[in-house]
Amino acid sequence: MYVAVFYSIILVIELNSSIFVKSEAGLLAMNDKELEFSVFCIESVAERLGCKGERVYELLTEKSSILKEYIIPNYEVLHTLGKEYIVDDIIAYMQQEGVVG
Repeated sequence: MYVAVFYSIILVIELNSSIFVKSEAGLLAMNDKELEFSVFCIESVAERLGCKGERVYELLTEKSSILKEYIIPNYEVLHTLGKEYIVDDIIAYMQQEGVVG
């Protein structure tokens, strides 16, 4: 088992190559590629919005379910797209959900 601190959450890695991310929003299960992509999305959106990754993580998991219900389930399609498109898409979704202006 591997435990690490990541954006004030606990990662527990094991169990059939799945990664379980515990946050206030609940337990998210993902593989290592999905985790890596999630971090990429969080940091890229944070860079665009001019804020810290921790804040974007909070917006995507605690103020909404965007990470759990959109980014992770759509990993297979999203990860094939360009950074600008991904960031624009996530920010548009965040605006739709009312978590950013």
